[in-house]
Amino acid sequence: MKLLIRNLARTTTEAELRTLFGTYGTVQSCNLVMDKKTGESKGFAFVEMPKVGEAKVAMKQCNGKEIDGRKIRVKKSEQKRSDG
Repeated sequence: MKLLIRNLARTTTEAELRTLFGTYGTVQSCNLVMDKKTGESKGFAFVEMPKVGEAKVAMKQCNGKEIDGRKIRVKKSEQKRSDG
């Protein structure tokens, strides 16, 4: 299950996110979205967890959690569809 994490502080790192979500289960991938021009975080990331049950627990426990002074928002990432 792919999760979207929003409202991240610009200082939050991928390693921190891996550690946080890793406490709830296996983290398959973690992608902090960076601004190509500035090299700084855009304030959101995607975390992929292979086990749906673990991902749901992580989503519930982490949504609204304060990290680096910001209350993060976690929800299931909606897949972008291309309708030909």
